[in-house]
Amino acid sequence: MPIPESGRAAALLSAMVARGTERGSPAWRELGEVVRTAAGQDPSVARLWSPPDAQPDAATARSLQDLARLATALAASAGADARTASTVDGWLRRYAPGPDRPEHTNSIGGAAVLHGPSVQARDIHGSVHVHQRSGPEKPRPPVPRQLPPQRRPLVARESDVRALDRLRSGHPAESPQLLVVSGFAGVGKTTLVSHWLHELASSFPDGQLYADLGGRSAATEDGGGPVRASAVLEGFLFALGAHSVPADTAQRVALWRSLTSRLRLAVLLDDAYTSAQVRPLLLGSPAGITVVTSRNHLTGLLVDGASVHRLGTLAPESAVELLAAGGGGQRVAQDPETAREVVTLCGCLPLAVCLASAQLAARPHHTLSALARSLSRGQGPLDALRVEGEAVVRTALDLSYRLLPAGSAALYRRMGLLPADRFDLSLLTAISGDVTPGRTDGPPGSPHEGRPASPDGPGDPDGSGDADLAVGALLEANLLEETGPGTYRFHDLVRPHARSLGETRESPAQREGTLRRFVDWCLATATAAESILTPGHRMAARDSAVPDVAPAALETPAEALAWLDTHRTILLGAVQHSARAGWHTACWQLTDAAWPLFVRLRPRELWIEMHRTGLAAARSDGSREGEGRMLTSGAIGLRDAGRYPEAADWYARALEHATADGDVRQQAQAINGLGHISLLTHQYDEARTHFEQALRLRESAGYARGAALSRRRLGETALAAGDHGTAARYLTDAFTQLESQGEGYEAARALALLGRALACGGDHEGGTRRLREALETFRSSDVRSEHWEGYSLEWLGEAAARQDDPAEAVRRYEAARNLFLRVSPADAQRMDDRLRHV
Repeated sequence: MPIPESGRAAALLSAMVARGTERGSPAWRELGEVVRTAAGQDPSVARLWSPPDAQPDAATARSLQDLARLATALAASAGADARTASTVDGWLRRYAPGPDRPEHTNSIGGAAVLHGPSVQARDIHGSVHVHQRSGPEKPRPPVPRQLPPQRRPLVARESDVRALDRLRSGHPAESPQLLVVSGFAGVGKTTLVSHWLHELASSFPDGQLYADLGGRSAATEDGGGPVRASAVLEGFLFALGAHSVPADTAQRVALWRSLTSRLRLAVLLDDAYTSAQVRPLLLGSPAGITVVTSRNHLTGLLVDGASVHRLGTLAPESAVELLAAGGGGQRVAQDPETAREVVTLCGCLPLAVCLASAQLAARPHHTLSALARSLSRGQGPLDALRVEGEAVVRTALDLSYRLLPAGSAALYRRMGLLPADRFDLSLLTAISGDVTPGRTDGPPGSPHEGRPASPDGPGDPDGSGDADLAVGALLEANLLEETGPGTYRFHDLVRPHARSLGETRESPAQREGTLRRFVDWCLATATAAESILTPGHRMAARDSAVPDVAPAALETPAEALAWLDTHRTILLGAVQHSARAGWHTACWQLTDAAWPLFVRLRPRELWIEMHRTGLAAARSDGSREGEGRMLTSGAIGLRDAGRYPEAADWYARALEHATADGDVRQQAQAINGLGHISLLTHQYDEARTHFEQALRLRESAGYARGAALSRRRLGETALAAGDHGTAARYLTDAFTQLESQGEGYEAARALALLGRALACGGDHEGGTRRLREALETFRSSDVRSEHWEGYSLEWLGEAAARQDDPAEAVRRYEAARNLFLRVSPADAQRMDDRLRHV
């Protein structure tokens, strides 16, 4: 009886021989007998069969489970030939997986290393080392899903979706994929790509990242230029779980490509300005995809292997379909010729068509003919076909604006005035609020001193003042885009329109009042976050200045830190506007309130830029306290960025300033900072002198926390200099004092250093016990610090190596390296060096 699919069966049986153990083994010989029997029944098997001494064709290999099923079919097809059936069935029972037997397909040889729990059911040849993760299982960071939300089904872009599908499927699987979707503003690039990537979400289980590169900002006076790749990388790395990001852009690129080397990610880089802006952000993994949208062609990315899809305006029939779907409905079906005229006047530009359809939805009794007449006024259809600032878009926007309720129209104008790239409901509520006429805001010396009262409210004659309803009307009119729960942004072409209306239709007093409320809201919310995250840092001077706006609602440390992270560019915009407007007190106080953003997330460039601006503002404000705080906290940012000479200069100026004012605590802060720079540059005697002086000043001022921190620095200095006994004494005192003050994080740092000092000094048991205690503390949710967890693991490995326990040293060093790969590439490199020398 002929064997079904005999050619495939024979080829797969040949692969089964290749998957046997070793030539000459019983399995090999018995399977040869099976195949010879089958060849006698079917000549096609004989023609395809490679004899046992031939080299099998690797291309015929399949999974062993598939081979078993085919072999079973072979046995069943033998029919009356009981010998063939019996031989095949017997071989399968002994050597191949069946329905009730586990599948064994792994082949492990050489010096293999398995990380994590692994099970091998059959034979293993070679040296195999199985490493079990130490400590409790740590939760993985949430998978980022950052794409803009889909608000409606995609209309009239089926051919473009198919084009993107073809580009994706036709790309070589072994190289990273880069797609560029280009087209002029308002053509629907972001909408198309977002929809396409949402549909492909299952293909990218490791996440979807999104960044607005701000290409539109190149043409605006207050946009600040396109977003720097370094800033985008920082956000992406944090989204993927990194807790520390290098200051240098090249190091950020290296960490980005290391973290994503095997991830199945989709990255949308929206509104790119140049190829150079995009290159540092490209994925290196062939499993992921990078999609770039831009108004420019970005032909420079062709050398990087980019595929380009040019997105044009809609075909007239597609534009009519979009007009009907958005709000035209039956009016479009009843008057298709006028509908075609409307979309032609809109230039078949999706943005303009959507705005026109929103007008129809808002006015159900408005005819298409009336809409066409409105769109045809002005400079005519030729002018309407232009894009940037042309009449069709301006006319459509003007029409949509005139249909807004008064409160929404006022909110739209005021949003256009803000130096912000995103808005949330709390901010919009703040700029919608009334300022009581006839008063100035804030006591003398506060950031609100001498503020002119706004002569009117938000322009809402019915007095509702409901920002949520006003935002809803803006969304309905397609004048605002929703980017997440309660967060919004303007489309590229809408923002200049809103700004123009704000500048021309809001009085000078109204404009100043709006921007003042914006700065107030930033200061109030940053201060609220500061009170949650670093309550000891808050200044009493800011307590006396109560803004007339409500801050965003923040309750937990996680919420406070997330707000600072997502609003960092808004805070920078508020600081820069305050500096330009001469609101010096608000400028430096806002910089000071953002302290937990700097110390927890380490955005070094932002840290330095805001403190330079804040320092100039404090001097112009005549605030000695503000100038001192800007110098000391700004110096920490410079030091953290590795700019030691400049940081030392700032500390020296802060010391001179505090000495002249007789401010003992600020003197100690500056001297302690100078000591830290000496420690980092290995000048241990000088560092010790600075820390001892800072300790005396802090004790004289009754600053117990500061004194404990100076003792910890003295212990750290003694440890670095090899004086382990002195280090242990200082660190024991520091740990005890910090723990009694409830300073869990700082106490754990002192405990880890103490453990290292004891272990280095010969007390292996005492040192490793304290290091393990510190390790567990850094793994806890209250004190969580992967960086210090890595240090503790490294020092435990160091202690094991000193005790001639290389296996334990390797285990600890590898665990530390795996942590440092995410938070500190330089430290990870140090772990590699340690592992090579165990």
